[in-house]
Amino acid sequence: MKQLPLFDLMRVWAAMTGLVIAVIYFGALTLGLTPSPVLPLLLAAIGGFELFLFVQDIVLARSGKARR
Repeated sequence: MKQLPLFDLMRVWAAMTGLVIAVIYFGALTLGLTPSPVLPLLLAAIGGFELFLFVQDIVLARSGKARR
């Protein structure tokens, strides 16, 4: 099995953390609880981070400077 570089591992952890926070947030809404107002802000920050890295990968792939 190939080991991921540190930066790719950071991306995986960010995605997993975002999914866990989303489950907690929507689970609280489903159960009728009032979720913390910080949770949507965390989701937006993690989503923005992932979106930035996704677009950066596309731009680097087009310019031929993609990471290997």
